[in-house]
Amino acid sequence: MSTSTSGGVDRSHAPSIAPKLAFAALHAAILMLCAYLAFGPFDWPDPTRAALLFTAAALYFCRHMITLFILLKRRVAYSEAIGLSAFMALFESGFLLLGTGWLSGTATPLGPLDAFAVALILTGSYLNSGSELQRHIWKRDPAHKGKCYTGGLFAYSMHINYFGDTVLFTGWALLSASWLAAPIPVFITASFIVFHIPALDAYLADRYGEAFKSYAARTAKFVPYLY
Repeated sequence: MSTSTSGGVDRSHAPSIAPKLAFAALHAAILMLCAYLAFGPFDWPDPTRAALLFTAAALYFCRHMITLFILLKRRVAYSEAIGLSAFMALFESGFLLLGTGWLSGTATPLGPLDAFAVALILTGSYLNSGSELQRHIWKRDPAHKGKCYTGGLFAYSMHINYFGDTVLFTGWALLSASWLAAPIPVFITASFIVFHIPALDAYLADRYGEAFKSYAARTAKFVPYLY
């Protein structure tokens, strides 16, 4: 029997303007907190890294606004907005505070690992938002209504957008220069593999039938070419 709910969210289409505005306002408040922590009246050991981590948070905020008001067509509930905002507050301010050297008391010199971290952040952002934008443009064609999208970046992974988030958060955690940040990308990746992907696959198989099953048979589920 078809259902519009999977992975803990209602996938039926709805504008959800009020919950989306509330979500945007909460995220804006989190970004303002990060700006205060990075540039406020604090004598952090590592202000340069703090500024870089704020930039990562600002990039994430901009992408989130594009997702909320352009790419996301499904219903958004207040409970989702509040719950995800709490999680965002944890990792955005947490990464930044770890990067300031507040706990270690010393600055970590920028080096090749940080360049790699920035590359991961940019690559992950592209994989997530770029793939979603490709699908959005394809879905706008009336001829594609009711069809399963398998092109663009989604040709390399059924959930390339989720994989992009794993890449992004791995880079973000690395940029904080603290092993205490490691649980965030591990938790996010585990939640994708154990919870979100199986639930979404079941929903898509029910919605698109053989077209989705054929796509799943020839395409990596999460990591391109590997899994």
